Amino acid sequence: MTEPEAHLLIVDDDERIRGLLQKFLMRQGFLVSAARDAAHARRLLAGLDFDLIVLDVMMPGETGVELTRSLRETRDVPILLLTAKSETGDRIEGLEAGADDYLTKPFEPKELLLRINAILRRVPQVEPSEVGPKVLSMGQLRYDVERGEIWAGEELVRLTATEAQLMRIFASQTGEALSRADLVERLGRGGDRAQERAVDVQITRLRRKIEADPKQPRYLQTVRGAGYMLAPD
Repeated sequence: MTEPEAHLLIVDDDERIRGLLQKFLMRQGFLVSAARDAAHARRLLAGLDFDLIVLDVMMPGETGVELTRSLRETRDVPILLLTAKSETGDRIEGLEAGADDYLTKPFEPKELLLRINAILRRVPQVEPSEVGPKVLSMGQLRYDVERGEIWAGEELVRLTATEAQLMRIFASQTGEALSRADLVERLGRGGDRAQERAVDVQITRLRRKIEADPKQPRYLQTVRGAGYMLAPD
């Protein structure tokens, strides 16, 4: 089930694809706006808030990856990239830019719907036990377990939707290694090796935000042969 009237922005220079996606997603209960290129999308974003952007990578002018990278400087809105490229490096470039997920063309509309719902689906709030901490400390940072927010002093650390989901997952099982396959499943994605590699990219991005030295992580650790583990102070 989709969230009631979530507002999506479809950005694709192909008028036929743009129209088909808009009609399909509206039938699924979404509010949908559409833009023909990055410049058009920026004009819509200047006046409207969206719950998710479905963004084509290969567009004339500013590409989807370039737009993603630019939006991530100021916005946390989830971004799903559509790409005709099948090479792993191209998908990783999009994830490195800050996209939450990607889908390779051609695709079935049902798969797009599943990916959108997986991104929009809210991770259940972690119910703190009487003895469990409400705040996790990571050096100069603190993670508010109930609100799912990371703070550096009085400054909120901006997280993408996927990064926020990962933090909730790790915070619910601190000190316990979680495999890439488990993380893929809990993020609501397909369980292939490409998605596991995509999780690695998201972990790298998250480390850049919480670690003093992302190449030698202290808090979001790699456990050899087991996966990743959050180890707060």
